[in-house]
Amino acid sequence: MTCPTLALRRSSLLLGDVPNPARAAGRAMDSIRHRLNGEGTFAQLTRFGGVGLISSLLYALTFLTFGSLGSLAANLLGMVTSTLLANELHRRLTFHASTAVSWLRAQLQGGGLAVVGLLATSLALLALEALAPSAGWFVQVLLITAITGGIGLVRFAALRAWVFTTARRAAASVLPSQASPAA
Repeated sequence: MTCPTLALRRSSLLLGDVPNPARAAGRAMDSIRHRLNGEGTFAQLTRFGGVGLISSLLYALTFLTFGSLGSLAANLLGMVTSTLLANELHRRLTFHASTAVSWLRAQLQGGGLAVVGLLATSLALLALEALAPSAGWFVQVLLITAITGGIGLVRFAALRAWVFTTARRAAASVLPSQASPAA
């Protein structure tokens, strides 16, 4: 081929057909980020799981740190600290309701739901202590993890349907009535 412009066009056409892995990965990450920031059930459940993981790590750390006070006291401290963090993260991140739900309301309603978890885990720890008094901290943490996992799914449904969705609907219905009519 003697014409340089044809050679350039041909090479650009050939190079244009070559997939760019970095660009494809960037598009995939943008798509995932867009989906996870959405308001759908999958996005909220994914964020709920991430918050749950973070608050569970805080719970385990608190439980192990204060284990010398006894398993029930360590459980109470772990639940309180992890619940305070989780409720705030759910308000801001999971349900994007920081403008519709106050910190106090999220703590009271979300904390009320967490009381069920505290009762269930405390009863399970008492039963474990009665049935297997020599069970170590690892078994205790596994038991609590299993129970809080099941309760977490119920809590997600309750937070989504009751605490945050209701408040967001109420906030949305107030906003249009506050707007002044156009003259």
